[in-house]
Amino acid sequence: MRSDVVKKGLERAPHRSLFYAMGYHRSDLDKPLVGVVNSTNDIVPGHVHLSMIADAVKAGVYASGGLPLEFCTIAVCDGIAMGHQGMKYSLASRELIADSVEVMVQAHGFDALVFIPNCDKIIPGMLMAAARLDIPALFVSGGPMLAGEFQGRPVDLSKVFEAVGAVKSGRMSEEELVELEMSACPGCGCCAGMFTANSMNCMAEALGIALPGNGTVPAVYAARLRLAREAGMKVMELCRQDLRPSVIMTAQAFRNALAVDMALGCSTNTVLHLPAIAGEVGIAWDLDEINTISSRTPQMCSLSPGGPHHIEDLHRAGGVQSIMKELSAGGLLDGSALTVTGKTAAGNFTPAPAPDGEVIRPLDSPYREEGGLAVLFGNLAPGGAVVKQGAVAPEMQRRKLRARVFDGEEEAVEAVLEGKIVPGDVIVIRFEGPKGGPGMREMLAPTSAVAGMGLDREVALITDGRFSGATRGAAVGHISPEAIQKGPLALVREGDTIEIDIPGRRLELLVAEEKWRERREALQLPRRRSGKGYLYRYAAQVTSAGKGAVLETPREEVEE
Repeated sequence: MRSDVVKKGLERAPHRSLFYAMGYHRSDLDKPLVGVVNSTNDIVPGHVHLSMIADAVKAGVYASGGLPLEFCTIAVCDGIAMGHQGMKYSLASRELIADSVEVMVQAHGFDALVFIPNCDKIIPGMLMAAARLDIPALFVSGGPMLAGEFQGRPVDLSKVFEAVGAVKSGRMSEEELVELEMSACPGCGCCAGMFTANSMNCMAEALGIALPGNGTVPAVYAARLRLAREAGMKVMELCRQDLRPSVIMTAQAFRNALAVDMALGCSTNTVLHLPAIAGEVGIAWDLDEINTISSRTPQMCSLSPGGPHHIEDLHRAGGVQSIMKELSAGGLLDGSALTVTGKTAAGNFTPAPAPDGEVIRPLDSPYREEGGLAVLFGNLAPGGAVVKQGAVAPEMQRRKLRARVFDGEEEAVEAVLEGKIVPGDVIVIRFEGPKGGPGMREMLAPTSAVAGMGLDREVALITDGRFSGATRGAAVGHISPEAIQKGPLALVREGDTIEIDIPGRRLELLVAEEKWRERREALQLPRRRSGKGYLYRYAAQVTSAGKGAVLETPREEVEE
């Protein structure tokens, strides 16, 4: 066993003594050491209940002959961090999570791992760690929140963000806002729509690194605890077989996950995270592949924020497994991929129900003929830009718009709420990329303000930052290269015409070539404030959004 390095032999007597100090029995040290990687805390609603999940996992490990040893990671709540400087730390926390898991596992000699994430950056951070460490591992999330109810309609957190703009425009009273904010999030779990957290938990299931049901069983269901207990038992099988993430998270598994991504209409943030995870197992990533898969994969679901349904509805309709079954029947998914159940993907999804026709539509009658995401290229985004096309109104799919330019999120939000943005405008928010932010903040506040003011069918927003999975409307993010690296976004001027052509996959600044050259020659970037701490070390090392915003690796490898 890998853990023999910390518990076997004469020289390890001091190590064993430290285990005994924690109350472990001598017989415990004959068992595999299983790390239970938990992200529980008291500040994130998606994580506040994870101790219960961990207890169920540990019971499963114990029952199957392992010694579960729990340790924790950090976890940022994107909703609470949204709209202020705290959001600069959200994406950056992904790398910290991956690194901290690596440190704990390598320092203590674990034989296998069960990961318990739930919210946005924790899932990809842990998936990166699992891929990097490549020891038997399995994921079980904390599960989605149930939808709330407001004035007889199901609601979620995105409606609260949009309500701020609705109050500002007189479309909602402050009393109604209070009622909404008290009812939109009825309990623990990650927010109820197909936002980033639920998108990534579904991606873990589609990749085969999590058990069926991981992405959709609600947090408050007893079935979630049973799933966690099963995860603890199943990881012992993986340990005995030495079945590692590199055997499961193959290139085909990532293509399967992308197909599921397109069918579900997932968050644009999956385009940041899936390449970062793939890179850890040595799989190259090309943004063009997203358009290739999107062009042939219909969007089968219309989930919040782009549609009326929530994750609990998806769960009742058959969840990720029903999506995979239908995609496989249409030749859009490879059912031969191996999963942590020990079965192939097809072995898992065969019992799943057929599409119900409403929450999950069949391939011959989808919500959209193409997938939920698209990557745009053009003179404004030579390195690519991402849009959740499934949440864009038909009239905004192709538009020429007048640029309103802001060098930061706060200025843009203020302009929207003060009524300075009018139909036909495209809000340009720049210097918010991975380096320029630093940290590539999510832009839910401005997009929600636009929607709340009733302008989402007439106004677009483009940025080198990114968007929450709760964003809807013509919001184009991840523009690469970013403005702080002298990307074309830095050349846009107030009043310029910008063309957004989502079906044509183009994002263009319509100015004469001579003006383009003049602006580039005269370009002066704003002075960025110097600072200290992790965020500034991150800014010095992070790559572009087009590469997954991963940290640069040293040019010279040190021989071990």
